[in-house]
Amino acid sequence: MAGLWFSFSRVVPLLPGRLHAFVPDQRGFGESDRPNGGYGIEEFADDVVAFLDAVSIERATIVGHSFGSFVTRRVAITNPQRVDRIVLIGTGVSAVSPVTREVQAEMGVARGSRPVEFARSFQAGTAYAPLPDAFFERLIVESMKLPARLWREVLDGVLAYDDAEQLTRISAPTLLQWGERDVLFSRADQDRLVDSIKGARLKIYKDTGHCPNWERPELVAADLQEFLQQA
Repeated sequence: MAGLWFSFSRVVPLLPGRLHAFVPDQRGFGESDRPNGGYGIEEFADDVVAFLDAVSIERATIVGHSFGSFVTRRVAITNPQRVDRIVLIGTGVSAVSPVTREVQAEMGVARGSRPVEFARSFQAGTAYAPLPDAFFERLIVESMKLPARLWREVLDGVLAYDDAEQLTRISAPTLLQWGERDVLFSRADQDRLVDSIKGARLKIYKDTGHCPNWERPELVAADLQEFLQQA
């Protein structure tokens, strides 16, 4: 699950200095607070708007990967006045897929423990291209900062979220970044999203899995920059 600032650690250094990027940990993740509740997509989206308020930003381009892509969509649907553009990396029409249902079942078995082996297996399985060892090991460390009690709660929240009928409400220019080897979300999902979100553009990365921002940071950064420069 990509609620971590570290998920974008290979991309942000490649962006031009004129861009001001904020890369926060979402609630429960990394160094952020871990309240007892509020782990639905709606609450995560409210946190994004509250963050924009806190740093006095009226409108921003919002980039979300995987689980974060559904948070990004929610903000664009409910607070369009705060969104300049959105970038959805590794997203699907719905978060529900055979893989995410399997992960949900495995989390139920692992409830009450810190499933380090599970986290390592899951994170490795979402990528197709080889990742630098140092990056992957740090990714596992950062992932395990999410307490065991919240792994299932966050996943349950994203799987319960359904905005398929609201996608036509997204008015912000939208870029989809998708790896052709994504094991979670299909090309058919991408085509449906392009059809549903007016003016959405799809960028496909060959020999890339669910995490282009991990696997192809140079390409993702270049495409982000190009997208932000377009009228």
